[in-house]
Amino acid sequence: MALPLPFAGLRVLELAAVLAGPQVGQFFAELGADVLKIEPLGGDVTRTWRVPGDNPDTSVSAYFASSNWGKQAKALDLTQPAAQAELHQLAAVADVLLASYKPGDAAKLGVDYATLAAANPRLIYAQLTGYGPGYNRVGYDAVLQAETGFMHLNAASPHDPPQKMPVAFIDLFAAHQLKEGILTALYQRERTGLGCLIEVSLFDSALASLANQGATWLTTGNDPVPLGSGHPGIVPYGTVYRAADGQRLVLAVGTDAQFRTLCQVLQRPRWADEPRFSTNPARVRHRAALEELLLVRIAELNGWALLHELARLGVPAGAVRTVGEALTTDLAQPMLLPPASHFPTLGLRTVAFRSSAWPVAAALSAPPEQP
Repeated sequence: MALPLPFAGLRVLELAAVLAGPQVGQFFAELGADVLKIEPLGGDVTRTWRVPGDNPDTSVSAYFASSNWGKQAKALDLTQPAAQAELHQLAAVADVLLASYKPGDAAKLGVDYATLAAANPRLIYAQLTGYGPGYNRVGYDAVLQAETGFMHLNAASPHDPPQKMPVAFIDLFAAHQLKEGILTALYQRERTGLGCLIEVSLFDSALASLANQGATWLTTGNDPVPLGSGHPGIVPYGTVYRAADGQRLVLAVGTDAQFRTLCQVLQRPRWADEPRFSTNPARVRHRAALEELLLVRIAELNGWALLHELARLGVPAGAVRTVGEALTTDLAQPMLLPPASHFPTLGLRTVAFRSSAWPVAAALSAPPEQP
């Protein structure tokens, strides 16, 4: 007997656009929920965010496809009373509603939590904003990266300009917070029978994701400085090296034992006995000297052979891959969705966890065309 997906029968209404909210919608679709995406008459704006190579004969851009597998779509002009009435009918039988309006806009359209919950007390209304319900600002990932320290920390060095991360990570952080809030609310509803309002902001999600970098300032009073891909408290960790065959690689040496093994593989065992490098705190203090030695030595070696030997001996290291190289590895194949109907290209799953209690969705319907 086939096991059911855990959210089979759950009804999700998605009034959210762009990335964070739609990522949550696809998450539920992958786990069996019925997800109906409500778009304005012009469609989700990401349908127009196109890159070279996007198929001009479809309204499904690569960006839109990143978050909209497994959904149905319907266009409603919620400024019109008839469309609002239709949305109210849909919300009356929904379990979860995803929204990403500026504070106050949902109430103007008659699709706010108080209005919809009055007819459906079991509704879990998940509201995403840029800065919280008290701040009427539109939230865009690049701006949030700048305002919460990420662009500053992502510079190559303190003397280089801040850099935006290449993926909208603040949106993705917020999507995870929204999912966690909804799952908590579903658990609570099982006990109380009542839904609730869940509120998540991009700003709070970004701050929560500062992790050790935020704790550094709170604990020591020292503002973390940009180190490129280096780590503030571990060396060597994250720096990119280029081997003699051109292979780019990184090390993630978290223990003194791993560093000693690395030195043996590099045929420089004396480095591990030097007071400058024998412990991680010493390596952090003498970061520049050690990094220079590693850059020179690794440049003399075959990169693939070095990576093979480090893997054999349990020293964390990896090749620097392009996106295409990463997605074509054998390890990546279970994360890919097979082509479907009008969108004959692969998709990328948002659900990375697995369970013995339910199967992985073998396939999903393609991202919907503009309704």
